[in-house]
Amino acid sequence: MSVTADSVWKNCLSFIQDNIQPQAFKTWFLPIKPVRLTENALSIEVPSKFFYEWLEEHYVKLLKVALTKELGENAKLIYIIKMENKYGNSESITEKIPSSNRSAMAPQELDVPVTSKDPELKNPFVIPGIRNIKIESQLNPNYNFENFLEGDSNRLARSAGMAVANKPGGTSFNPLLVYGGVGLGKTHLAHAIGVEIKDKYPEKTVLYISAEKFTQQYIESVKKNTRNDFIHFYQLIDVLIIDDVQFLSGKSGTQDVFFHIFNHLHQNGKQVILTSDKAPVDMQDIEQRLLSRFKWGLSAELQVPNYETRVSILKNKLYRDGVEMPDAIVDHVAKNIKTNIRELEGAIISLIAQSSFNKREVTLELAESIVEKFVKNTKREVSIDYIQKVVSDYFDMDVATLQSKTRKRHIVQARQLAMFFSKKYTKASLASIGSQIGKRDHATVLHACKTVDNLAETDKQFRKYIEDLNKKFT
Repeated sequence: MSVTADSVWKNCLSFIQDNIQPQAFKTWFLPIKPVRLTENALSIEVPSKFFYEWLEEHYVKLLKVALTKELGENAKLIYIIKMENKYGNSESITEKIPSSNRSAMAPQELDVPVTSKDPELKNPFVIPGIRNIKIESQLNPNYNFENFLEGDSNRLARSAGMAVANKPGGTSFNPLLVYGGVGLGKTHLAHAIGVEIKDKYPEKTVLYISAEKFTQQYIESVKKNTRNDFIHFYQLIDVLIIDDVQFLSGKSGTQDVFFHIFNHLHQNGKQVILTSDKAPVDMQDIEQRLLSRFKWGLSAELQVPNYETRVSILKNKLYRDGVEMPDAIVDHVAKNIKTNIRELEGAIISLIAQSSFNKREVTLELAESIVEKFVKNTKREVSIDYIQKVVSDYFDMDVATLQSKTRKRHIVQARQLAMFFSKKYTKASLASIGSQIGKRDHATVLHACKTVDNLAETDKQFRKYIEDLNKKFT
């Protein structure tokens, strides 16, 4: 007997019926119609988007098991949602959405040793007063390796991430530090490693946290006199993922506590994964002892993706969102947005939104107008290094002179202008601006910005400096 969509779905239904309540089976599975079977992919028609979302949230594992029994390990499920077209055309609109095969991350239980001085260990992730050692991994299951596409720009980082996920704490990539510019996928890769580890080793406690949140928790623990609890909590984690570790810059107390946590985890064969927007060698105001530990493992850079990778990313995004788009439009977006994957996907999302909300066909003209906005925004993103170079060139001096300790008036003014424009055109903190422009503190930057504002009102020549430089950053 030949295998058809009907026969495969019939067998799946009999398996599903044995494993859930009769009412749930009647509500959520009987209305489904099998549509087609191609190789190992079964397409099923569901009545609405809500229906698809409910199945994905509550029954994705059951569906996967049932389908794998019928079609093997590589089985795929595609939902087809038919919606009425209320805009004149008699044809119904069809959306095809592949199953993510992933349910939400379950909470993890942490065993606290009874020998601990304080058996009622405080979890920094729960409201004070509640004794609870169940912790959420804080991982996003949608950020996984399946949709982190490999290319020349990320091959080393992705391969190292896979190696760590297969053997956490057991490779020489400990810590694994992933660094690169904005929107290149550092956070996505960090989550993907964690998600893969939870899939392979459900018993391991994985925790993802931003360096900013980690710092806030530490400050809170100092206020409440629970610093030791804070350290002990993090020392119990099997896989610790800290995002944007450069945020620890200049925070000596947080760096000190992280140093102790890091040492304990590393010595006990636990895995540490870090992300940063710069390489260890370029990190400012991070203690030398921490920087040397960051270099113990592997520092892998995520670079700007090449054209082929950008096309693959866009096509994958469209496939996962159930949208079809002409190759010429995908090609135009990929050719013009080169530096940032987040903006690349943002442009495609804007196109999909314009098309669906305004009921407009996606044309090359529409793509061109949306891409132009994204490219203009990209040009406005400037770094502190770039600002220092532009200001130095304008005043005919080198960057080292601008950063020097000299109090000569024209150099001081150039330095103050660099600080002023860094505050205006970057998202960096005052402390970070000061540390990068000649190792000054945040008070100096604040004073510089006030001085520039005052001089702009009282000194005509100085106002011209501001106007000239402003043009170079816009």
